[in-house]
Amino acid sequence: MQMSKFQCPQYLALSIFGDKWTLLIIRDMLIEGKRYFREFLQSEEKIASNILASRLKFLEKEGIIHKKKDPDHKQKIIYLLTPKGIDLLPILLENARWSLKYMPVAKEEAKKAKAFLSISSEKMKSVLRELSDIHH
Repeated sequence: MQMSKFQCPQYLALSIFGDKWTLLIIRDMLIEGKRYFREFLQSEEKIASNILASRLKFLEKEGIIHKKKDPDHKQKIIYLLTPKGIDLLPILLENARWSLKYMPVAKEEAKKAKAFLSISSEKMKSVLRELSDIHH
């Protein structure tokens, strides 16, 4: 990451994941288990393929994700989170908590978010270990 003349933690974080598409891609990887380009395109928000390609490239450059060839289909690329990417889970959870409090979240989405937010700290540690194993 290039050194910025602004060293404020919020500014630095938002320079990486401050647009809506980046956190939605990370959400899809962390929560929905998506790993392929085509899977991201099928998300409800309908990201354009050129924006998706650009964001994936940026996330890889920043060390949030890495990619590898699918061992079963050599033409396919699998996108995986790095530990730096997995560490964004608490941010997604706090965004969900805030949205549930202040925004008109769809009923099904609210149900999923509340279920995730209600897990114990021990279970969260287990989830983080599992994510680490999956994305290794």
